[in-house]
Amino acid sequence: MKKRMASLALCVLLVMQLCVPAARADEKLYFVAAGNEVQRLSDETMPFWHNGYLYIAASIFSGSVRENLGINHAYVESEKTAVLYAYGNLFLKFDLRKNYAVDSLDQIRHPGGIMRNGQVYVPAAMVAKYFGLDYSVTEVEQGHLVWIRQKDFGLTERQFANAATYTIAQYYATYMKSKTPSTPETVPELPPASTISGKRLYLCMSAGENTAGLLDTLDRYDAQAAFFCDTAFLTQQRGLLRRMTAEGHGIGLLVDAERTDMSVAEQLQSGQRLLQQATCGGTRLVRLKNGSEEDRKAVEAAGYRCLVETLDRSGYSLYNAAHAESLQDRLPTRGRSISIWLGESVNSSGLRAFLALSDDAENRCLAWSETA
Repeated sequence: MKKRMASLALCVLLVMQLCVPAARADEKLYFVAAGNEVQRLSDETMPFWHNGYLYIAASIFSGSVRENLGINHAYVESEKTAVLYAYGNLFLKFDLRKNYAVDSLDQIRHPGGIMRNGQVYVPAAMVAKYFGLDYSVTEVEQGHLVWIRQKDFGLTERQFANAATYTIAQYYATYMKSKTPSTPETVPELPPASTISGKRLYLCMSAGENTAGLLDTLDRYDAQAAFFCDTAFLTQQRGLLRRMTAEGHGIGLLVDAERTDMSVAEQLQSGQRLLQQATCGGTRLVRLKNGSEEDRKAVEAAGYRCLVETLDRSGYSLYNAAHAESLQDRLPTRGRSISIWLGESVNSSGLRAFLALSDDAENRCLAWSETA
């Protein structure tokens, strides 16, 4: 467990360094998640504490959150009154001129709502309790995560926070960018090549029936990889997807241009939706199978990054030590940064042998990403 947590911490640090501005822990920054959806960070809807209660913007109970939590909201400007209501005739009515709310049985509940930044805010704990939801506040790298969800959601607070790490980092980066005047981007100097030890290896493979064992092996060697998932895996293996996210591995979409039941665009759309449901995050990484150059350009025009590997080993097995040595022998002439497509031709034994050789050669196995 300690080894896994150390690996996760290192991976989160690397992701934050490569993909977003350096995180500054700020106790005043509060992210909000409703069900499986993390809300975007903004000053207009930022939660705040008042008289010992944490207040959240009532506006989060709209859009897809209605489906996640079954709660909607309305505001009547002329009456300065906001209403949160759910199925089964349950509602809370907040008269913003008073310091209390009234429920569907005409009972008074404290505290009341507050108008701030042109938004109606309601007390998170009271709302969650009344509508039978769970509510928690968890510390994350950039501040705190306020999470409201159904009681049978199936993840602990920390598991959810880990699964949402990438989404939170993205929203934090966007928020911080809006706070910082635009300045020319500076590129950090890289150390001389002679001071860099070993190679950066980006192992990329298809997610399948061996994935759990491959994750165990990667964990033992404190290594990361990228797993490309088709719609069947995304539908059936939500637990493994959450584990991949929590342990810092890359997740991409495996898209087959020759599928007759779904177009490339439909596979991308379905894959993003399924991944969001499982991990509260998306991906822009794609491995395109059987596609033409026009297909690849269309995928990239849609905002994705297609894997164009340095070394394609999908036609060779990585099942034992001999296979691992064969792959290792192919690396010296490939440069310092090498992406390797293994496809489905890898198992735990072969991966373990290759990771051992990589350790001996001081090579680092990292998760392929948008910036790799």
